Amino acid sequence: MNKSKLMNALTQENNSLIAEFMGVKPLVLGGSTEYEMYGVLDCIEDGANEKHYFIDDEMRFHESWDWLMPVVSKCREESNEEDSHWEAIYYSLEGCDINVTYHAVLGFIKQYNNQ
Repeated sequence: MNKSKLMNALTQENNSLIAEFMGVKPLVLGGSTEYEMYGVLDCIEDGANEKHYFIDDEMRFHESWDWLMPVVSKCREESNEEDSHWEAIYYSLEGCDINVTYHAVLGFIKQYNNQ
């Protein structure tokens, strides 16, 4: 597997991890897994042309602040005062670099899931 495909697969896996942290239950249909994002993200509205279900490679937590910031909010709600993983998210926001914040969020979620 080339580096680009490997990175894409890792991003898809990480986005699925984030979706499940947000309370979205995976829905397996045939050979694909879909996630219903309506009601989870404010950027997904109930418009006539709005998409509610997303497969792994359609989720945009890694490249859209509209997708990532609700996750940051939930991380804050789930954190405690001594949580160094929350501090990593907090300080990552100062730089306004979505890649840094995305990886800080992933660190928080992985630590949260291991508790």
